[in-house]
Amino acid sequence: MVKVRLKDDVREYESGTTVADIARSIGAGLYRAACAAKLDGKVVDLRTPVEKDCELQILTFDDAEGKKAYWHTTSHIMAQAVKHLFPDAGFAIGPAIENGFYYDFDLPRTLTPEDLRSIEAEMKKIIKQDLPLERFELDEDAAVALMEKEHQKYKVELIREHAGKGEKISFYRQGDYTDLCAGPHLLSTGRVKAVKLTNCTGAYWRANAKNKMLQRVYGISFPKAADLKNYLNMLEEAKKRDHRKLGRELDLFDIYE
Repeated sequence: MVKVRLKDDVREYESGTTVADIARSIGAGLYRAACAAKLDGKVVDLRTPVEKDCELQILTFDDAEGKKAYWHTTSHIMAQAVKHLFPDAGFAIGPAIENGFYYDFDLPRTLTPEDLRSIEAEMKKIIKQDLPLERFELDEDAAVALMEKEHQKYKVELIREHAGKGEKISFYRQGDYTDLCAGPHLLSTGRVKAVKLTNCTGAYWRANAKNKMLQRVYGISFPKAADLKNYLNMLEEAKKRDHRKLGRELDLFDIYE
């Protein structure tokens, strides 16, 4: 047995019990809301087994690290959708950021607003499938072979870099999509409830103008549709305020507020 120190309690569990099962034992609501966990100060997946006495905090979307896992998983869902629609796409990086996530793609043509709607629709299909996200690790040669088989040159470059630093080479698999990633991630794609792709811009690989220009797609996601609606309304209001401010500065029109 192992002792697990929680926020207001200490409980005992069989060694090897996963963080997800511990969250479930605390309450169904916490289990449903859980995004990741902090195990002795380290942020980990919910599938992580607890094998020794520890301090554990279950992270939800209300926690900064929970949001990061939620948005990072959504970026992988977007990448999988792009793979379905553009089988020859190259994948660079797709992190969570302060407000949402993005992914940089090497694509055969410039994305249109209609493409973003199609990607979003495909993402919703992947979410509905509720695919589990499974982590695994490979040595450098096996990792390179895996990504070369997928014709993912950007990932091969990153693998070489991480391996050169002595870092573990970890991947996450969801259905037919596998990505180089340190994690952590949600238990499954179905845990993402509301998503919107918001913008597409150009971005040089590694922010170096000597490298190829990639297409960076931004998005946002939330556990509740109402939260997404409120966020999008907030963005729209901000745009209107900026428009009114610009108009006043340029003396383009008069506004009575």
